[in-house]
Amino acid sequence: MQLTDDDLILVTGATGLVGSHIAEQARQRGLHVRAMCRPAADTTLLRDFDVEVVEGDLSDAASLQAACVGVKVIVHCAAKVGDWGPTGEYRRVNVEGTRTLLNAALQTGSLERWVQISSLGVYSGGDHYGTDETTAPNADGIDGYTLTKVESEKLVCDYVVQRQLPAVVLRPGFIYGPRDRTVMPRLMGKLRDRKFAYLGNHDKLMNNTFVGNLCAAVWLAIRNDNVVGEVFNIRDPRAVTKKEFMDTICETAGYSIPTKVVPLHIARFLSWHMETLAKLLGRKQAPLVNSARIKFLGRNLDFCIEKANLELGYQPSSDFRDAMRETVKYCVNASTHG
Repeated sequence: MQLTDDDLILVTGATGLVGSHIAEQARQRGLHVRAMCRPAADTTLLRDFDVEVVEGDLSDAASLQAACVGVKVIVHCAAKVGDWGPTGEYRRVNVEGTRTLLNAALQTGSLERWVQISSLGVYSGGDHYGTDETTAPNADGIDGYTLTKVESEKLVCDYVVQRQLPAVVLRPGFIYGPRDRTVMPRLMGKLRDRKFAYLGNHDKLMNNTFVGNLCAAVWLAIRNDNVVGEVFNIRDPRAVTKKEFMDTICETAGYSIPTKVVPLHIARFLSWHMETLAKLLGRKQAPLVNSARIKFLGRNLDFCIEKANLELGYQPSSDFRDAMRETVKYCVNASTHG
């Protein structure tokens, strides 16, 4: 599908890491971009890009219907993210919100492509060695976020079959890049303050995905009509070890290289007890060690992107080291200037 400057693209989650880059690149391509944002969101950057900003919420059907009018492409980035909290809160946004948006989009009659930003987190929480799309998602999930990403992805795929939704599903891994205001700043704070510890073997691989590489996959999913209905794993061209991941951050920022290691069996023991206690006490903050953090720091997360290479034409150009250095410099500069 070829887009022109008369076509309208709707980006949800446009104030976030992925959505803001998609909106910016769409404007650079001369496209008319509409961003659906919650009323309290800071839309300064989007307005600087000359993006049309409309107020909307995934729980407000009327606002979604208005946002979808005349839209040819939707890139659905919005989601409730995190590794703790009641599953129902995640399901309300990630599943029911997606369902409401899908219905609104299909009612317009103008939609020609839906790109669903899913996650490699839909797979099981164990080790992965070249896992590809023939492996089914883990229907149980390891927390509210991963479970509802599985459910929302299935919902989209069901709409492809039942309602001829022209969708493509992309499953990125750990997304990093400039404009990350949450995960990378927190991780860098722990590394800076020497409070970081590896969980198990630090030579296990990460599922690192630079935001620029993910955006390249999004544009391919929009352009290629022959991939409608398909699901693709997306990561950087080179998966790196957890040690290279952390060392690159520290070398770029001038931090000490971390050396602390907590054996994985001890981490799993602590996770079970900490999660059990936190749930009993109804705590809103995730415990220091939990299942999601064990997966991030303690598991081998090697996912195959051969299908994306061959069918989508995905040939990501940004290598991890260059991309992470760019990311760290952005985070350092952002923290310095408030």
